[in-house]
Amino acid sequence: MPSDDLASRVEDALAVDTAAFQERVREDAAVIKEELREGTFDNPQAIVGFEYEFYAVNDETTALMRVPRRLLEFIGFEKELGLHNAEMSTSPQPFNAHGLRAQESEVLARLETAQECASAEGMRLVSDGMWTIPPEGETATGYLTDSVEDRGVRVATNMSDSARYHAMANAEEGAAQAGMRLDAPHVDLAADTVMPESLITSIQPHYQVPHAADLPEYFKYALRIAGPLLALGVNSPFFPPDCYDDDVDAKTILDDAWMGHRIGVFETVLNAETGTTGKVRFPRDVDSVEQSVDRIAEDDTFVPMPVESSNRFDDKFAAFRMKHGTYWRWVRPVFGGPTRSSANARIEFRPIAGQPTVRDGIAFQAVFAGLMEALPKVEHPVLDLDWSVARDNFYGAMRDGLAADTVWITNDGQHTRDLARTYEDLLAHAEEGLQMRGLDEDEAARYTHPLKARVRRRMTPARWKHERVAAAVDDGASFAAAVEDAQRSYVDAQRETLLSASFAEWLQGGRQ
Repeated sequence: MPSDDLASRVEDALAVDTAAFQERVREDAAVIKEELREGTFDNPQAIVGFEYEFYAVNDETTALMRVPRRLLEFIGFEKELGLHNAEMSTSPQPFNAHGLRAQESEVLARLETAQECASAEGMRLVSDGMWTIPPEGETATGYLTDSVEDRGVRVATNMSDSARYHAMANAEEGAAQAGMRLDAPHVDLAADTVMPESLITSIQPHYQVPHAADLPEYFKYALRIAGPLLALGVNSPFFPPDCYDDDVDAKTILDDAWMGHRIGVFETVLNAETGTTGKVRFPRDVDSVEQSVDRIAEDDTFVPMPVESSNRFDDKFAAFRMKHGTYWRWVRPVFGGPTRSSANARIEFRPIAGQPTVRDGIAFQAVFAGLMEALPKVEHPVLDLDWSVARDNFYGAMRDGLAADTVWITNDGQHTRDLARTYEDLLAHAEEGLQMRGLDEDEAARYTHPLKARVRRRMTPARWKHERVAAAVDDGASFAAAVEDAQRSYVDAQRETLLSASFAEWLQGGRQ
């Protein structure tokens, strides 16, 4: 029986034979492919889902706070990598007007209750891409790198007690594959664990593919829209100030900042510095749904955790599901379902950071789902955009947000770098997809409005923060003080609008 002691549970994980685990994964992959041939994963009811990550701060000072485990259990949120993290997963809903409203209502209901409970502890849950103010009396560098050794097991002091997270720092294979570092312009921080990944938070919408055999086409479209949607959603232009090199000045940091540092954090913490293509990356197109299964099965094994089974249908391939947990791609296929009748193949979209408000997050969910619905049906020509261009769009968006040199193919087959034409086409098709699912024009426009406002103003949450820091530095503030003031402004604005408005209202309300 597994021990409740963390070090013992890590040792149990490290004792799993990698070769035996991988053989079981391959056997599970064969089971999935047989079920695919039988049509088990064909599920024509359109379903959407949502994962939403937060971090906790002191409600008065905005300094990072550790979330009591009892509070997480009480509010029904899940633990994530860091002790400051909390994650909500919505109940999957049919993709129609009622289902999207249900997704938003569930997030609002649960988050409002969670904020009330957190307030009693003097804390607040923040929706953001990256935190920048460490806990009071601590440095961010210390918080991210503190660890102890327990009977030869390296344990991160501020990491949740998930054995898998800690095992990554102790497994020979994991140590060889994970960089466990931050590597960004003017940031170079090494750690003994993967704890630096806890800097970042995200939203992750899911879209269920009606016929599993068509997954490669949907997946290819998802890769083509990844760059443009990332450009709209960037929200992490700065690290905590003490993470930057000592000899770099504020102007240089501002000039070289990436709008989506969250992407680089995930890649450099979990990817080896040399010798591999990386566990976290922009994935290639797939030619068949079976190839999707094989790619997951043959991915580098980080930590072959012990596998437990229950009566769920997808426990027929429990080792494969465990392997999928470390199949880190910015867009990835998922095969699962608790029962045979609910079994499905879906696409999980992972590039988008946590957003200023719930309405902004749901806008990305609706736009992603709308595009997945419309683009294949109208046979949109962006499918012909070369994969390497889609990848360059993605990493350009990471660096420059809406200022990136993005290439798109419009519905009339024309290549364009014009931002207005790109988003006019993309968001029009998102609305078309929403209307295909029964939403009227006004309902569809409500979901796209927050993102249209960003295009119109050429303003993302990352640019909003960047402009505030730049203005404060120009006025004589130190870089550290400017970042902290911008972060407090962000949390203050979110306090008023998280549940009731969108980032577009920030821009209209004089906060720009």
